[in-house]
This record gives sequence, structure tokens and C-alpha cells, in this order.
Amino acid sequence: MSDVQNSKNIMPIEFAQKTCQLIGHSILSFFQSIGALAMFIGKATAQCFMPTFYPKLILKQFIDIGYYSLPVVGMTALFTGMVLALQSYTGFTRFNAEGAIAGVVALSVTRELAPVLAGLMVAGRVGASIAAEIGTMRVTEQIDALVTLSVNPYKYLIAPRVIAGTLMLPILVLVGDIIGIYGGYIVSIYNLGFSSGTYINQTWDILERIDVLSGLIKAAMFGFIVSMMGCYHGFNSGRGAQGVGTATTYAVVSASILILISNYIMTQIFFS
Repeated sequence: MSDVQNSKNIMPIEFAQKTCQLIGHSILSFFQSIGALAMFIGKATAQCFMPTFYPKLILKQFIDIGYYSLPVVGMTALFTGMVLALQSYTGFTRFNAEGAIAGVVALSVTRELAPVLAGLMVAGRVGASIAAEIGTMRVTEQIDALVTLSVNPYKYLIAPRVIAGTLMLPILVLVGDIIGIYGGYIVSIYNLGFSSGTYINQTWDILERIDVLSGLIKAAMFGFIVSMMGCYHGFNSGRGAQGVGTATTYAVVSASILILISNYIMTQIFFS
């Protein structure tokens, strides 16, 4: 009987020990990942400001990240502005405040919707592409070949993408601001019966420089996040096709989450 009781007492102790080990291992792995990411960001950011530069590679990334993302960002901004105008009208008619629709559309698009939606769209299109491209280079040992040839992979692969992402996303968001506001204008004038001159005057009166500037600063941060997450997960991709697929998924998910978190933080800073 004593042996049976002792075995029953030992089992909960072993379970508690294994649980503590699992929790401790998870915490250590989390902070190890944070440390590796911080070191990667530090190295990559430093290489963006140190010579030598590769203008052709940077220009190529300008086209890939900026120009080819215009249709996606433009369509997203257009229909977002149109839907926002319709929904605002539906809500404001209950309080006889239809005149505030122009201001709501303009502020919502410039402050929040255009930067966040453009960041998420670019994360899905560009972040996945960067992670897959660099991950494939890691799997096929092309990055190791660059190191063998005394070419800094941070300078050659990562810096052009980070520079292009940081500089091009504000331009995309500025275009998205114009298209989104125009989408609200189309619905308000041709569907809801607003006066064109009155709508435009209300939009100009409500918009301030900080509204547009805050969205562009957010866009620069989002572009940095998207390009950096794509490069990080691609650079540290596992072996084989499964490793590249996992890196691509992590790049999109981590960039999207960081965009939403950083958006709240910057909104709190700008408009608190």
C-alpha cells in the first residue's frame, strides 16, 4: 500500500515539473526569438545607411514594391471610401447630421484606413514575396554563395528592400488618400445627392496638415515593418519547401499584427 501511495504522490510532482519545464522553455524561446529579431533589425538598419549602395537593386525594389502595388492599394482605397460614405450616411441620417459625411470620410481615410489597409495589402503581396524569394535563396544556398564571394547579404539583399519599402509605402498611401476621398465623393454626389462644391469645401475645411502627415508617417513605419519581417523570416527560413512556406506565412502574419499594434501606438502619440 505504501508503494502505491508513493507512486500516486510522485505523479503530480513529475507533472508539475514537466509543466514548469515546458513553460520555462517557451519563455526562453520567446525571448531568444525577440533577441534574434532585434539583432537582425539592428544589422539591417545599419546597412541601409552605410556605403556601398546598389542603386539598380533599390530601383528594382521601388518598382516591385511601389509600382506593382498601386492597383491593389488603389482598388482597396476606392471601395473603402465608397463604402464609408454609404455607411456614414446611413448612420448620420438618424441624427440629421448628413453634412458631416465629407469630414468623416476625409479624416478616416487619411488618418487610419488608407495607411492600415495599404500596409496590410502590401504585407500580403510584398511581404510574402520577399520571404519566399529570400527563403528560396537560403534553401538553395545562394546566400552562402554570396558570403563566399565576400558580398554582404544584409547590404545586397535586405537593405534595398527595406529602403524601398520604407520610402514607397508613404507614396502609395498618399495615392490611396486621394482615391479614397474621391470614392466617397463619387458616392456622395452621384448616389446620395450632395452638392459637389459643398462637399469639396467641407473636405478642405476639415482636413489639417497633421491628418495627412500622421498617415504618411504611419505608412513609412508600416513599410519598414513589412519589408523587415519579410526579410527576417526569409533569411531564417527552414530547409525545404515546407520551410519556405512557413517563413512566408510567418512574414505575413507577423507584419499584419505589428502593423495593427504600431498603428494604435502611433495614433495614441499623434492624437492623444
